Amino acid sequence: MTDLTREKHYFEVPVLALEAGGVLRNARLCYQVVGTPNAARDNLVLIPSYYGGSHWGSLPLLGAGSPLANGDFCVVLTNLFGAGFSSSPSNTEGLQAGADFPRISLLDNVRAQKALLDQLFGTDWSLRLVTGWSMGGMQALYWAMAYPERVRAALPFCCTAACWPHNRVFLDGVKAALCADPAWAEGRYAAPPERGLRAFGRVYAGWAYSQAFYRREAWRELGFDSLAALLGYWEEDHLAQDANDLLCVLDSWQSADPAVTFGSGDLAAALGRIRARTVHMPCRTDLYFTVDDARHEAALIPGATLRVLESDWGHCAGGPGREPAAMAQVFAALAELLGDTSVS
Repeated sequence: MTDLTREKHYFEVPVLALEAGGVLRNARLCYQVVGTPNAARDNLVLIPSYYGGSHWGSLPLLGAGSPLANGDFCVVLTNLFGAGFSSSPSNTEGLQAGADFPRISLLDNVRAQKALLDQLFGTDWSLRLVTGWSMGGMQALYWAMAYPERVRAALPFCCTAACWPHNRVFLDGVKAALCADPAWAEGRYAAPPERGLRAFGRVYAGWAYSQAFYRREAWRELGFDSLAALLGYWEEDHLAQDANDLLCVLDSWQSADPAVTFGSGDLAAALGRIRARTVHMPCRTDLYFTVDDARHEAALIPGATLRVLESDWGHCAGGPGREPAAMAQVFAALAELLGDTSVS
């Protein structure tokens, strides 16, 4: 069984050039490595973090029942810029602190992760697999487009490569709920904007699970004895997060447009760059990373398979370790991809 001890390590980039222009100074990328690289450096698995969470939240992907639990792979888990562990508005000092933190794109995150892997493993390595839930999966797809020669397989789940229009509207809504609090003060708050954070969490809860999840009271499977208790949990969870951090990473998500980043405006050209064996796994009941949007993308990825995750849990079905039946489907796809060592 793989050791799942929580660790934090930091990779420092003195000057990180940003896709939107400008630089992030004294950038720190937080990460953890579980397992040992082989001599060929081709047993590497990368798991970027998801929105609202850290790399620790992805550790269940290495736990019981996972093909990553046998110790055969060297797994690197990374944290998004802006999410609180890596460089973020809340932990940066000086001219780029707080509301003055620069805009960070998914490509900026991926480029920093590439530099980390070069630092850890030299220049002769390949990713056996890149995977992740939600924004972790978005980064997995960006990896396969940015460095197609490095990625053998990709399993993005409960995500899309692009932030499609309805997804963007959803994010505008939760952002508006937070920013409507006068205490937010355009990001220059002296104390946390608690009303806005509570509103953000409560509105988000309506999107994170499906209608069926609420109708059959599946929140009881999470240990809550009432709907009010579940919503209270979402409020408290967001009170523990920094408002500028939430909005920074939300912007990274909302601005995801691979057609512009990789395809000169052509999504087919961008996704056509992918050489990895890819299983694109949306959840049937996800309200904002929809099956239809994922199906459209999968059709543009050479050789990709669309595999629908069957669950009533909506977007949260993919949350690592949250629903056993959903995790079994993710683990089965992981096993399939890790069992194929070919590179197209």
